[in-house]
Amino acid sequence: MRTSLSLLLTAVLAVSGCSLFDSDGPDDTLERFVDALGNGDVAGAAALTDSPESARDTIDQAIDALAPQALTGEIASVAEAADSSSARATLAFTWKLPADRTWRYETQLELLPSQDGWQVRWTPSVLHPELAAQQTVAVVEEEPELAPVLDRDGHALLRPQSVVSIVLYPAEARADTGLREVASQLADSLVRFDDSITARSIVRQARKVDGKNGSTLVAVLREKDYQRVKPDIYELPGVKFSRQERLLAKNKDFGLHVLSAVRRVVRERIEGKSGWRVIARDASGAETAELHAEAPSPSEAVETTLSERTQTAAEAAIDDTPKPAAVVAMRASTGELLAVAQNEKANERGPIALTGRYPPGSTFKIATALAALSRGEVRPRSMVECPGTVTFEGREIPNQDEFDLGEVRLSTAFARSCNTTFASLAADLPPDALTDAARDLGIGADFVIPAITTITGSVPTAENVVQRAENGFGQGTVLASPFGMALAAATVKAGETPVPTLLDGEKTEAKGMGEPLPEAEASAVRRMMRAVVTRGTATELSGLSEVHGKTGTAQYGDGSKSHGWFVGYSGDTAFAVLIVGGGSSKPAVDVARGMLTALG
Repeated sequence: MRTSLSLLLTAVLAVSGCSLFDSDGPDDTLERFVDALGNGDVAGAAALTDSPESARDTIDQAIDALAPQALTGEIASVAEAADSSSARATLAFTWKLPADRTWRYETQLELLPSQDGWQVRWTPSVLHPELAAQQTVAVVEEEPELAPVLDRDGHALLRPQSVVSIVLYPAEARADTGLREVASQLADSLVRFDDSITARSIVRQARKVDGKNGSTLVAVLREKDYQRVKPDIYELPGVKFSRQERLLAKNKDFGLHVLSAVRRVVRERIEGKSGWRVIARDASGAETAELHAEAPSPSEAVETTLSERTQTAAEAAIDDTPKPAAVVAMRASTGELLAVAQNEKANERGPIALTGRYPPGSTFKIATALAALSRGEVRPRSMVECPGTVTFEGREIPNQDEFDLGEVRLSTAFARSCNTTFASLAADLPPDALTDAARDLGIGADFVIPAITTITGSVPTAENVVQRAENGFGQGTVLASPFGMALAAATVKAGETPVPTLLDGEKTEAKGMGEPLPEAEASAVRRMMRAVVTRGTATELSGLSEVHGKTGTAQYGDGSKSHGWFVGYSGDTAFAVLIVGGGSSKPAVDVARGMLTALG
């Protein structure tokens, strides 16, 4: 269906001879010609030429190719020969094309007298001065180079790389060796990159394709991966290939969830504005002339708060962990996210580093300690009981392997992770005390961070003593994400909850924030977190510089399985490590050691 056109016609005529104002002069014919073009009456315009069929074909093709929204024409001049044997004219055309594009140019033409008045002498150059016989018009998109996504130090996290799309045309495959055989050979070659690609899946998808020219996308490979399998699949019947540029990380799993989210959100900024060209092609389809060109607008690099160095260290630390593992790291002073890392087993569960909800176990004793200290009834040096077990209304709560320290300082109970001590402290607190303390640490706050979705966690009010006791050591109804626990560690370090950010220049909306920590209580918690490393449950980290932290083992299911946690900070880097089903905190401590050692 031809695009509907509207014509703005302005005549600025400079004419030799005396027939300009005659009713049948060349200017009248020219006005009718451009008027017909502007109104989409191609047949009417072509009838005013000396070769209506040829004119109609050329104009039809150009309108179909350009799909103009409007065509405006201006008669710049009409000059009739002294003997009235011909006239020369200049036209200025303006095509309004889709995507807010404009193409303007001038062309010259000749008019000749005929029995019925005047006719436009038709050649393709009437439509454009560089258009010749047997040529067609086409619009070609010019894509700008993709801009990279950068880390805080200017290193590229995502950079333009070539990918190859592997496309199957089922009808062609069937006509040769057969669809099943082709699918089997494709699957054998591609399964190493994606274990969901099987001969059966390829055949099933191919059967959905209609028509002999229909196709289905089988896989998209990085260039280096494509080169590995090219000898095996390049000559397969019905299999074709195309290359595109995409923004990719250094490997397919690097920063998978956070970087893929960033790419989606900043797509317009990294893609820039496409350029375009109007070209002429010969009968074979080869380009013969460039009629117009608009260069693509350069795209802008996107800067993130992430640190390639920290992301790399975190991913290397969890890479060999046999259980699902996640790490979140941020700057304690600003909330700027430095790393969001998961291993392959964690990736299968989605973005658990940012939105997973797990019992935090003894890492939540940070909140319980804060709540108890804030009431003024205990200090780090206060003497507290740490029996092997303690019972509340029939619910027995044990320490790990029911170890018994007797009467010790609160700081020692924290460092050695006495469940019984912190269950007792929590039992004596008001129902909402842990909820408030957790909120002051950032757990329970809601953040709208451009590009990513996050969940900090939840700590419901506990009306009964058993619930308060269980919540006191991170079991019960308490849930948190690695993101939430990293934020809690950052809050202890900074003294107030920082507002997390990811994209430079993009603000985060924060709701449900707590109060800044009183300095005396914050300082006390910091000292106790340091004691965890120097003489408590994370002495494996004592050789590293000024690490503060808290270990956690959190039971789930029937209580026979446990998650492993370690949260803390070193310098201005706060972090949380979660090993799902890790069995104890030791694997999480090992991950923290690996990451911090790599970071120096």
